[in-house]
Amino acid sequence: MENVFLQQFLMISDIKTIVFLIALVALFALIHYMYIKKEIDFSIMVLVGTVLGLALGLVMQAIAGFPDDPTQITFIKEVTTWYSMIGNGFINLIKMLVVPLVMVSIMKVVIDMEQGSGMGKLVKTTIVVTMVMVAIAAAVGVVIGMLFQVGAGSTLGAGDSEAKAVTPVATTLMNLIPGNIVQAMVDPTNVIGLVIFSAIFGLAAWWINHEDPQAAKPLYDGINVVHKAMINMALLILDYMPYGVLCLLANTVAQRGISSIIDVAKFIVALYVAAVVQFIIQLILLAIHGISPVPYVKKAYGAMLLAFTSRSSVGCLPMTVETLTKKLGVNQGTASLVAGFGTTAGMQGCAGFFPALLIVYVCNVIGQPVDITMIIMTIIVVAIGSLGIAGIPGTATMAASVGLSGVGLGSQFAMVSPILAIDPIIDMARTMLNVTGAMTNAIVVDKRVGTFNEADYKNMELAKLDTSMKKK
Repeated sequence: MENVFLQQFLMISDIKTIVFLIALVALFALIHYMYIKKEIDFSIMVLVGTVLGLALGLVMQAIAGFPDDPTQITFIKEVTTWYSMIGNGFINLIKMLVVPLVMVSIMKVVIDMEQGSGMGKLVKTTIVVTMVMVAIAAAVGVVIGMLFQVGAGSTLGAGDSEAKAVTPVATTLMNLIPGNIVQAMVDPTNVIGLVIFSAIFGLAAWWINHEDPQAAKPLYDGINVVHKAMINMALLILDYMPYGVLCLLANTVAQRGISSIIDVAKFIVALYVAAVVQFIIQLILLAIHGISPVPYVKKAYGAMLLAFTSRSSVGCLPMTVETLTKKLGVNQGTASLVAGFGTTAGMQGCAGFFPALLIVYVCNVIGQPVDITMIIMTIIVVAIGSLGIAGIPGTATMAASVGLSGVGLGSQFAMVSPILAIDPIIDMARTMLNVTGAMTNAIVVDKRVGTFNEADYKNMELAKLDTSMKKK
């Protein structure tokens, strides 16, 4: 008879489970020693956590014999449950900050403006840059998909996935305006809604200050103090990033079967190539605006690693904003607005090249030619469909559904089931490009509106700045 207490409640019924839990404690002790005792740089420790997590996941897969479905192996199921408590718990702590941090940051930028017209220029520039870049990402997805001929000759069977209902773009835009701000806070996938409310509230506070500075002083002081407190909370939580990254990546590797990855290897390779190409385009965007990409790459890789392992653009938002403002010379308001906007609209990975790649994949599977009409339709549909796609794990499925339906392939959605089966592997690259896209967009927008601090951007001493509270 099964021991319910050990197998279902405690989730420790296999000796290998105990071994891997002990191994995790030992690795945590190693990280603590290197990070706290030896005071090794925060970004290096994040990289160490990434390497250890990858190794740990591969060892679990090897001991299990590289099964087709690792989640059916008792010790893997048990170990990943415990690892998730730490890895996903870390992400939840970061997500906890999203609503207050975005709202207070937007309020602060509005009240700090000398004139109300500044916000309008910032918003317009943000929308233009974001949507142009996601359209380019869609074009990259189409080109790479055609070059790799993804889906051509595929013998993969269709699953039982169903396309989700497609919402008209006008309805999507209307839904960005929160009818109930409390509900928007409880379900913070619509970050743009929070930005809209916060901007209006900040403008109202700015108006009070314009008419009666003395009456507005307590409100201004309160916003500034809360903003500082939220930044400190973000730093305190990010201090545990090396530990969280280790568990997140170990779980991702351990839970995916090797055979399912081999079946769609061409698509995985194509997606990672598309990610590299889009990343290079982002660097070119910086260069076009007279900004050297070198400081950006050296200073932003910590945020890239968190995005790669966490697979959550929203979860990365606090660190994205911190990296932009503390290391890359971007104005606080610009960073908060552009990065916040990028978690719901214009994600270059999940809602850019990924759905475009899937459209090419399905066309090749069913034998439909990818002609110029299909290419143009794909770019337009993907760009518009990127509105309202929240930056949390799994929402790329909605972007894929919208994209396929928009080009008339909604009935073939089941064809992408093999791709969705290995979603965590490809989601890592997609999410990283979401975040790098938000960061490069923010730098470009800040440069165009005239608030970019080029001296801080070029100051490589800021690359060593610890985004934690360890040394404070």
